[in-house]
Formats: sequence, structure tokens, C-alpha cells
Amino acid sequence: MNSYPLLVVTAVNAEAEAVRADLDPGEVVVEAVGVGPAAAAAGTARLLAGRAFRAVVSAGIAGGFPGRAAVGSLVIASRSIAADLGAESPDGFLPIEELGFGTSVLDADPHLVKALQTALPAAITGDVLTLATVTGTAATADRLAARFPLAAAEAMEGYGVASAAAGAGVPFAELRAISNPIGPRDRAAWRLGDAFAALRATAAALPTLP
Repeated sequence: MNSYPLLVVTAVNAEAEAVRADLDPGEVVVEAVGVGPAAAAAGTARLLAGRAFRAVVSAGIAGGFPGRAAVGSLVIASRSIAADLGAESPDGFLPIEELGFGTSVLDADPHLVKALQTALPAAITGDVLTLATVTGTAATADRLAARFPLAAAEAMEGYGVASAAAGAGVPFAELRAISNPIGPRDRAAWRLGDAFAALRATAAALPTLP
């Protein structure tokens, strides 16, 4: 057993319950911290300040970019990107880097990524976008796909969790189960059962992470 437990944070309780099933809470602590990057950052920072953890994983349901991550698949983030952190301009979106105010890209810990790839060989590895507003049109989906050619999925918390982990000096990774394709919002097409099944299947891999 590792000296310190692994922390897994999700947005909502349903995700936490799916991941938590059959896990030893002494090895893996799973907590829901809220929806969106601000809630995720604040909740993760609070947990990291109260207890020592060897690493933190942002986990949950996500939308997949068509042709890159199918519904029911798993995505391991190589990077977590705040895709809407920046400014509008007549020439298009300006990321925060171009404004000189920091970075919108945080790398996942390579050792955690490699361990997840080994434990979950069918998973896709790619960038995961963090957005405060979920994509709901084909036009926005196409713009994001063009801006981020390595993006496999979009969610709402990864960059916030990664920011808190970076501030605490704790290794970070992001793991997403795909419930729907990114684009026009069609709840009838969502396959939440498949996504939650994929999320539950990750539980056995989590205690093995360094």
C-alpha cells in the first residue's frame, strides 16, 4: 500500500458513487466537489489542504469529439485545457497566453498517464478541454475541433482540478468516460449507462497509480 492515498474528484455524487464502488477508502478517497472549473478548483484545494495525497485524478462523464472518442469509451488526458479562458476579438478567440496573463494548458503527470495507459489499454489518450459552458451547437463543436486538433473530449472540471493540484505540488491526471458526442444538445442520444459502466470499470486501475 502506498504511504498516502490517491484523491479522485468528480463533479457530482453519481460519478463519485460509480468510481467509489469496491474501492478501499484507505487507498483511494473519492469526493464530489461540484460542477464547473471554479467549484472544482475550490473543492480540490480544500481537500488537498486538509490531508496528504500522493496524486489527484479528475474523473467523470464527458462529451467526446466525433471521430476521436466514441460514446462509451474512456479518455486519458495528456493535457487539460481551459478552452474558453481568454478574450474575444474581431479576428477570433484569443487564449490567455496571447493576453500575457498565464496559461490555459496544464500537462497531466506523465507517470500517471503511463500508469493509466497500462491499466486501461483500450482508453484513448488526448487533450481534454475544460469549458464553463458546455458545447451545444455544431458550429461551436467544429470551431473547437479546429482549434484543438488533439482534443478527444470536453468536460467542465479538469483544468480547475489541475490548477489546484499544481498549486499544492501534487501530481494530476484526468480520466473521462464518454456519454455523448459533442455538438447539438440531444439528451435522447446520451448513453449515460454506457458511460457510467466505463467509469466503474476504471476503479480497479486507480489503486495501482503511483
